[in-house]
Amino acid sequence: MTRESERESESDRRGKSHSKSDSPSSASGTTVYDELVRTAHELRPDEDVPLDHDRDRLDTSYLLEVVRHGPVLEALLGEPLDRREIEDRLGVSRATSHRLTRWLDDHELVEKRESRLHLTGKGQTLAESVLRFEQTVATADRLAPLLDLICDDHQDLVVEPFADATVTVASPDDPYRPIRRFRSLVEESETFRGFNTTHVVPLTMGEFFEALFESTETEVIYRPAVVETLFESFPERARTAVERGQFRVRTREALPYCLVLFDDCVGIGGYDETTGAMEVFVDTDAAYAREWAERTYETYRAHSDPLDAEGV
Repeated sequence: MTRESERESESDRRGKSHSKSDSPSSASGTTVYDELVRTAHELRPDEDVPLDHDRDRLDTSYLLEVVRHGPVLEALLGEPLDRREIEDRLGVSRATSHRLTRWLDDHELVEKRESRLHLTGKGQTLAESVLRFEQTVATADRLAPLLDLICDDHQDLVVEPFADATVTVASPDDPYRPIRRFRSLVEESETFRGFNTTHVVPLTMGEFFEALFESTETEVIYRPAVVETLFESFPERARTAVERGQFRVRTREALPYCLVLFDDCVGIGGYDETTGAMEVFVDTDAAYAREWAERTYETYRAHSDPLDAEGV
């Protein structure tokens, strides 16, 4: 199979094969992380169930007011404050602080004890929700180049762990920036696990794969056609690395975005479906993101097939 036809077949499979039903189901758990993932999935609309436009919804003006009072809610989430402390903390006038706190009191979000305002249980919940919402909006803005590319395949992606990620985007003046970022992380890592990574570093970059076969403990999950091309491109080196057990290969028909796990960080890549070129690479060393990446990788790994060294 030629690389040209390989790209076309990959694009066809990406557009037709990978859907919610193709994504392996994650194992259930009981951690806060599990609850976040479960909630994120439950909030996404089911494509097979029509939207209920007649259901009761909160008044939009109330939602806007909750967000507008986010700064004072955040201040009180840190500790109880009196009126003067609120004015100093937010840099507002006495009249403004009175208006803010009166609204909180009217909606039972605070209670006054010994001249200080304490958040009620309802107030604390809304304060935390506003903070999460603001962080999600900010993260979505930063990850927009990635999300726009993987929008059809990101049902398994939870954006919150990538709030502080490094986002490397290709540009007309520097189309290889994501690839250089990826390669710098590989050079710093002794291990390499991932799937769909040939869009980050194409098989035509032989020196990269030669080094991968020689010095990095590697496990990858590729589509069968990509594995076929890999062993056609590097017949001796690839087979030797597989036989040594240092280069482990697994196959799966449908894969989403590119996912990579290095020693100290994890990364996600998004690529142009038409050209196969890497457009953006996002990486972070956040422990939260590591947990998501480990679980996602192990889930896809469990639903892939190992490559038999004798069969290559």
